[in-house]
Amino acid sequence: MAQIKPFKAFFYNQAKFAEFSDLFCPPYDVISSEEQDYYYSLSPYNFIRILLRKDTPKEHKYQKAGITFKEWIKDKVLVQSDKPAVYFYSQEYNVRGEKKTRLGFISLLRLEDKGSAVFGHENTHSPAKEDRLKLLKNTKANLSPIFVVFKDRKRVINRVFDQHILGRPALIEVIDKEKTRHLLWGIDDPGILEFIQNGMRKEDVFIADGHHRYEVSCVYRDKMRKKLQDKFPGESSFNYTLSYFTGADQRGLSILPIHRLLRLDKYVEADELIKSLKKYFDVERIKEKGRFFFLMEKSGFSEHVLGMYKDKKYWFLRLKNIKILDKEMVDKPKEYRSLDAAILNQLIFLKILKIDPQEKERLKFSPNPDGFIEAVDSDPKKVAFFLNPVKIEDIMAVALKGSKMPPKTTYFYPKVLSGMVIHKHEG
Repeated sequence: MAQIKPFKAFFYNQAKFAEFSDLFCPPYDVISSEEQDYYYSLSPYNFIRILLRKDTPKEHKYQKAGITFKEWIKDKVLVQSDKPAVYFYSQEYNVRGEKKTRLGFISLLRLEDKGSAVFGHENTHSPAKEDRLKLLKNTKANLSPIFVVFKDRKRVINRVFDQHILGRPALIEVIDKEKTRHLLWGIDDPGILEFIQNGMRKEDVFIADGHHRYEVSCVYRDKMRKKLQDKFPGESSFNYTLSYFTGADQRGLSILPIHRLLRLDKYVEADELIKSLKKYFDVERIKEKGRFFFLMEKSGFSEHVLGMYKDKKYWFLRLKNIKILDKEMVDKPKEYRSLDAAILNQLIFLKILKIDPQEKERLKFSPNPDGFIEAVDSDPKKVAFFLNPVKIEDIMAVALKGSKMPPKTTYFYPKVLSGMVIHKHEG
């Protein structure tokens, strides 16, 4: 079962800042070097200076991040709440012209050992974990929440929001550069907190974003256990990590597809590539871009389809027979074989093109198809592959099987802002 806990969060001091929009940033792993410069330019107090500090000659960036964090607390740039609370969080956003609202809450999630109710679906990588562990050691804080999804069988989120939050002024309200409106409220009433905690006790939770941060929090906890030995207190704050929770059945839950841009070793005509693809796919050329993406989305509800763009032409790829997957991915569970990203990796990249789908030098990933179309038009050696978004049910099914999804399969949108609430470890 999932154990959650209210906490005394650190916030930016409202007495010092009339406007918060220049202070927050997205999670570290979606910030490019150009965006890092952008957030640096917004304010000398933008959270980027702690979360993802620049490499500067003669400066240890992790130590400097820790020093900056301590200085901001000392100077009351950041202040701590008086009471433990759970923080309800609303994000109003647009995706493909449709207005949506995603509701959730931020609290602490107890870190569990193997066999727990916390399930992940991504493989993690050592460099990213080492980076976040160094930052955690120097700040002794969870700087941004991991993103978890749960079924919310008791409708905890909507019941608390409708009964206790709706109509109240928000503690924080900002609009980010993508025009998403973020609103945050604190709940510290003991009765309501008990209702939320009880509602989560029988829930499995699934990590959507933040696998590296979750694993790093576990590593940090284990180091503290070893250090303290017999004095290890079970309720110490390092037994928990900062987490954002949202329901799996919300209409506001958006998962965007992550498309692939591949650079070939040499120019290959589209017709030559199509001949190879016909081994596994029925191939159809679609002349108009709008119709191409419409057909992809429509067909994706009932069959396995991929899209390809090459030589200014759109190609629609329908898997010929699902039994192909049983033969070509016999070592993978059924839930994994049904993922479009797995089909692209196994049948096209590995079998046809003989390319490692994790080869970073030749592959780029993005939820933005237009950028990849422009890239293909400017370089004849490049080809773009388009996917439909993975369903939350598929993510849960793969995770429950103990399997991992292919890298860069999911993009939950919008991202949870970093810097709104911070969990500083005690002691």
